[in-house]
Amino acid sequence: MRIGSILTAIVGICVAGGTVALTRDLLAQQAGAEQTAVVAETTVPVVVALQDIDFAEVIEPGMLATIPWPRDHVPPGVFHSVDLLLPQDGQPPRRSTRPITEGDPLRALTVSDFGERVTLVQTLAPNTRAAAIRVNAETSVGGFVTPGDRVDVVLTEGRGDQLRALTILQNVRIIGVDQDMDSTEGRAAVARTVTVEVTADQTQRLALAQQAGTLSLSLRSLDDDQARELDALSLSDLLLEPAPEVEEVAETTQVRVRRGTDVIQADLVGN
Repeated sequence: MRIGSILTAIVGICVAGGTVALTRDLLAQQAGAEQTAVVAETTVPVVVALQDIDFAEVIEPGMLATIPWPRDHVPPGVFHSVDLLLPQDGQPPRRSTRPITEGDPLRALTVSDFGERVTLVQTLAPNTRAAAIRVNAETSVGGFVTPGDRVDVVLTEGRGDQLRALTILQNVRIIGVDQDMDSTEGRAAVARTVTVEVTADQTQRLALAQQAGTLSLSLRSLDDDQARELDALSLSDLLLEPAPEVEEVAETTQVRVRRGTDVIQADLVGN
């Protein structure tokens, strides 16, 4: 009887433990399903870059991943499936139209169509133009200007005492140095031309300025995006010496005072 009772107790404990474990697993599965449903309701799948993708690089499967993205904060033009970015049935591949950083979503503006040739045009923002500026080591910040940097453009014109400098453009983006449009290299090199992204009006200003004098680039810091009112500076302004300080000297008047046969001379200080 004792052995039977012990066996019955052991079986009961095992059954109870199994029931508890089964119940826990079922509850966990239910909670997981509910959580998945909540995530599915509040997010959408978005394709992002698993690594940095250079300008004009072919989009390949190993570069991409799909992650849940908050539904209310999805950037415009994103892709919701990797299959939409990869060629099918012998199609030519897509390419990046600008550098894409690891973790960034791929967008219609950052990738080409299947087989589309990638050129400078894809790097331009809407309603902008690409304009070239002739430069050398002195006018291009010693060659340290690279694609992606932002610069001011300064015109120097005139001769002799009429020589002057004027900032004609501020905070314009460099999109190419000579034939290089890759912003990831960051190598310093002396260029002959620099291509900038400008508006139609700014293109006219650049064309006139290049005929009027010499254009120089001034590299801006990353956190400086403010335009400022700057007056033209002439050579005479630069060489102008401060006026000498004039020390005021009080005016004096001499007075003679006669006392009998004595004459006394005194100075009176005027205001």
